[in-house]
Amino acid sequence: MRLYVNIDHVATLREARKTDEPDPVRAADAAERGGADGITVHLREDRRHIQDADVRALKQSVRTVLNLELGAHDEIVRIACRVKPFQATLVPERRQEITTEGGLALRGPDRKVGAVVGRLTDAGIRVSLFIDPDPATIDRAAGLGVAAVELHTGRYAHTSKQSDAALRALARAAAHAKARGLAVHAGHGLTYQNVQPVARIPEIEELNIGHSIVSNSVFWGLEEALRRMRKLVDEARGL
Repeated sequence: MRLYVNIDHVATLREARKTDEPDPVRAADAAERGGADGITVHLREDRRHIQDADVRALKQSVRTVLNLELGAHDEIVRIACRVKPFQATLVPERRQEITTEGGLALRGPDRKVGAVVGRLTDAGIRVSLFIDPDPATIDRAAGLGVAAVELHTGRYAHTSKQSDAALRALARAAAHAKARGLAVHAGHGLTYQNVQPVARIPEIEELNIGHSIVSNSVFWGLEEALRRMRKLVDEARGL
């Protein structure tokens, strides 16, 4: 299973003082040394953490692959098409939210999302959609011709009383997406305490984890935080 690491909150700490440290490029390097298979960053329209220059620098420095999360905003899509990350993951985005609150709402044919998928694909970028684990939404995503979907794991991660039901829903959604020919990713709210049940779902081939790893790097260092998460994921897969 691939483990992608979201380093947005390294930039959040930097932007708190509007200084030049900590540097997301150094964070990506440490994450890769610790066993990350890819680096994820979200270039938001409001530039609250990751900046345009970070994306350009990471494209040059990342040794694994760069996954760029973005909303369907013309300016950000243009940047993605110029930088050409390995993968672009389309996510919903609202300025008022603290973090992404749910998956893309694909209600019937979505011309805006479809147009963005087409632009990114034409630029040679692999496209994934961040969606809720809902079969109808998965079907609509498949109809847009994307390579992958990332299943939103927030309900499982944040609702302890319903975690078993939410985990079963994730497993059903992963199987459905795989049957539709989509690569299946998952992420949001995953931690050292809850990651293994999700990592055991056989159809899921990639996890995106950020906040928990960056938070614990305060105590362990980023490279060691990656090693510990990598170990948990590999154990869950029987490796």
